Amino acid sequence: MLRLPIELEIGLRYTRSKRRKTVGKRDGFLSFISGISTAGIALGVASLIVVLSVMNGFQKEVRDRMLSVLSHVEITSPDGLGNWESLALKVAAQPHVVGVAPMVSSQGLLTRDNVMRGVAIRGILPSEEGKVSELPKQFIAGSIDDLKPGTFGVALGAQLASLVGAHVGDRINLIVPESDLTPAGAMPRMRTLQVVGIVDSGHYEYDSSLAIMHWKDAAALLRLHDPSGLRIKVDDMQRAPEVANELAAVVSQALWVTDWSRSNRNWFAAVQTEKKMMFIILTLIIAVAAFNLVSTLVMTVNEKQADIAILRTMGASPGLIQRIFLVQGLAIGLLGSLAGVGLGLLIALNIDVIVPAIEAIFRVRFLPREVYLISELPSDVRLGDVVTVGLMAFGLSVLATLYPSRRAAKVQPAEALRYE
Repeated sequence: MLRLPIELEIGLRYTRSKRRKTVGKRDGFLSFISGISTAGIALGVASLIVVLSVMNGFQKEVRDRMLSVLSHVEITSPDGLGNWESLALKVAAQPHVVGVAPMVSSQGLLTRDNVMRGVAIRGILPSEEGKVSELPKQFIAGSIDDLKPGTFGVALGAQLASLVGAHVGDRINLIVPESDLTPAGAMPRMRTLQVVGIVDSGHYEYDSSLAIMHWKDAAALLRLHDPSGLRIKVDDMQRAPEVANELAAVVSQALWVTDWSRSNRNWFAAVQTEKKMMFIILTLIIAVAAFNLVSTLVMTVNEKQADIAILRTMGASPGLIQRIFLVQGLAIGLLGSLAGVGLGLLIALNIDVIVPAIEAIFRVRFLPREVYLISELPSDVRLGDVVTVGLMAFGLSVLATLYPSRRAAKVQPAEALRYE
């Protein structure tokens, strides 16, 4: 029968030792402490995996919802694009560009009865908008084809329509910053519009402030003759900065070329900073569990001094004694890391079920739509994060075993057996 190496056999026996009269009264307590150390490492690893997965999911979900409304790349001009058709053909011929559409962008004030809301006015070309965004699929009432030039129809975000109490067919007033000169002085320009559609992108910030019109109607309201820019979609959103730089070298220097990462730089930088800080904070939990492992092994060494002395008198080298306690510490660290990875993956992969169940039981709402950008807790498990966390926890466990195992190797048999 194949036997394990002596250091591996004894180290594993110490890890799972039970309270027996022939072994010692405190072995059961040491086994309990080892279990606590294992649980501490497992909980730290699981917490870190879950938090990183949720933050990855939050970033991905918000980014995808933002880009379902926003464009990957925009080319704008303060004076309008007089030759936008030829420019659109030129841009569409560039590598990685899959769609181009004109746009008009401005700010305004929406009024209905006694309710007033600031809005972002977006003028689009309905026939081309589907090439650059998911907007045509996001209409929950009406259709994008109802935005016809000359009719001054408008599609409102779902939350905006709810805030002003507007439905399809209702009329609302839109005030724009440009003013008209009258005998009474400069007066803000106002136009009555008819609601022809309701849009729900799932992104509260845009659903509560977006007013969509045909670009010709928006241009007429703003006294423009041409679109103010082009919306561009690329085949890979991660390549948008690269494509934007390439387009900047192709188009006129008078035009501004920006990509989605620059337009929302502060938000994504804040998310990355939060993710790094949460990683550091939760790593400290694993470090605390590793320090607990040090105390566990030191207690084990103190309790096993007689065993160590007997092994030394039987010819065991200090290196063998050190390896015994290294095996015990590494077994606890490996078991805790694997259990933490398993628990973390179980929670992270089922968080869409766990969180609603907790909300239903305790009647709470973790992510109110009025406060947060999204209302469900997302999760995006990434293999790199899981491997990094698991290896880091195991590495801290290895470091935690070095001092106790060296201390065990220095036990002198005569001193250890003096009072036995």
